[in-house]
Amino acid sequence: MIQFGIKDVIDILLVAFFLYETYLLMKKTGATPIFLGVLAFISIWLLVSKIFQMRLIGSILDKFIDVGLILLIVVFQREIRHFLQQLGSSKGIKALTKLLKPRKTDNVEDDISFIMPIVMAVINMSKRKEGALIAIQQNASLDTFIETGEEINANISTRLIENIFFKNSPLHDGAMIISGKKIRAAACILPVSQQLDIPKRYGLRHRSALGLAEQTDAKVVIVSEETGKISLAHNNQLYTSISPEELQKMLISND
Repeated sequence: MIQFGIKDVIDILLVAFFLYETYLLMKKTGATPIFLGVLAFISIWLLVSKIFQMRLIGSILDKFIDVGLILLIVVFQREIRHFLQQLGSSKGIKALTKLLKPRKTDNVEDDISFIMPIVMAVINMSKRKEGALIAIQQNASLDTFIETGEEINANISTRLIENIFFKNSPLHDGAMIISGKKIRAAACILPVSQQLDIPKRYGLRHRSALGLAEQTDAKVVIVSEETGKISLAHNNQLYTSISPEELQKMLISND
């Protein structure tokens, strides 16, 4: 007869909590598909080796499990190092306490006040046909791309955004990244999409915006230097020739 006691309940709760926090970490780093793939592999291994006891396939999967931890450390070495550094710093306890606090929902008015300076800057740059590329972080962290540019860490303002993308500005090439309601960096390098069906009339800015939208859940705003038209890349999609009103709605939306 199977014994099931309080220790088993605690064990299950701890595993569930660990998996949930790991999922949140993977979501922030844009590695959710990898996390889900690892879970699927572990589930298959448990079914084959422990439940159905299929010896041949089970022994093969056992070998993969043995080296799986090393492979995960290699794949996520940067994230693991960053996590341990944060945990060992003076902010570690505060970060752990923050995880246990209920997450607050953002106020719509706060979202509008945060988005409007961006929208106004885009409108002005569109009129002057000044090219711009602005990535707004959502859940997945953009720290990897922030490190490729010049760190700014300034409050968001229409004038600052326009000055950064002014044609003679040394920071106008590359992308601006906005995170935590601040302009974190400018002149950042984004991954270029390899999709073959992108129309040739769209240049490097559009391809870079779509490339980031393929790897993360960021919302990336593009202003064409040739036409002044506004576009937005999000969730593997490129929305072109949108109006300022549509841009505002798409940036505020939680979709």
